[in-house]
Amino acid sequence: MDIKKVGKFIASCRKEKNMTQKELAELIGVTDKSISKWERASIYQIAH
Repeated sequence: MDIKKVGKFIASCRKEKNMTQKELAELIGVTDKSISKWERASIYQIAH
């Protein structure tokens, strides 16, 4: 799995729904910092 593609997919889906990172984070029960790291493909955050 290409981590960068996953991050781009998350960002694309979120933007398609006109959601902020904070709104998505609240919806799925994580922090907005986590969403940011996922979208930037921070491998450490995704792996843990």
